[in-house]
Amino acid sequence: MSSAPPALPKPSQGEIWVVKLPTEPPDKGRRFVIVVSSDAQNHHPRATTVLVVPISTTLTNSGRLQLNPGETGLEEKSEVWANGITTIRKADLIPPRNQLRRLNRATVCQIMKHVILSVGVLPKEVA
Repeated sequence: MSSAPPALPKPSQGEIWVVKLPTEPPDKGRRFVIVVSSDAQNHHPRATTVLVVPISTTLTNSGRLQLNPGETGLEEKSEVWANGITTIRKADLIPPRNQLRRLNRATVCQIMKHVILSVGVLPKEVA
């Protein structure tokens, strides 16, 4: 008798999760990410992946969108790495130890504006 596979997490857009990014060096640890894919995909029972944007507490002050601790629930300011947008398997998502905040829709839209800019497209060109 076979057992059912474990249930996949059902993240929501704007939530902060922890993940080991496959694009980073093997010795690099886990990092915080913001789920940016739509909830239609995130909650679909057959969808096994979500779209995420990494965040970092190492500030570069290089034009990246900065988030305050009150927005994220992290202890420090953080930066959104819009050019690091990637697809992650839901099974690889780890809930954070401490309760982090879910970013509001306006902040998610700001993140996506930075994603668009990071690939060389001006927001006015997307209509």
